[in-house]
Amino acid sequence: MAEAVANVARRVNATVEEGRDRLDLSDCKLISFPDGVFKVLRSVSENIHVITLADNEMKAISSKFFTTFTQLRELELQGNVLTKLPDSVGEMEHLTSINLANNKFTVFPEKLAEIPTLERINLEGNCITEIPMEKLSAMPALKWLNIKSNPLETDALSAVQSPHKFDILSTTEA
Repeated sequence: MAEAVANVARRVNATVEEGRDRLDLSDCKLISFPDGVFKVLRSVSENIHVITLADNEMKAISSKFFTTFTQLRELELQGNVLTKLPDSVGEMEHLTSINLANNKFTVFPEKLAEIPTLERINLEGNCITEIPMEKLSAMPALKWLNIKSNPLETDALSAVQSPHKFDILSTTEA
């Protein structure tokens, strides 16, 4: 555990000291975003555009995360055990890509549809049965949606097969 904490501290300090625009805390055995990191990054949070929290053991991500990193462009959360996102994710004004693959979502996180800049959504390998195609179709920037390896219901499969203005990767057969 001490090694994991030291690893997180090293990566956070490097981000601050080197003025990086990305923070990589992947594969750090995190179960949540550490509160102490918010304090350390407070002065540079506006400069961080990419955060990778992939391959951890995160069960939740707090509203504070999204209200702190308001300039985020890309968020990598694949390989965790997330089941939902806080409503504050819908307030991300600059987010263009979110990777939620291989988590435990059973419901499509509909707040994502409120993000006007979002271009890419990856939800591969979750447990989602329904997709809000009407809301997704209304998203101005959406270009790509990956819903492979989800147990989509028949109605959702039909909706996915209809033509859309964005690319959909799914396990449906042509």
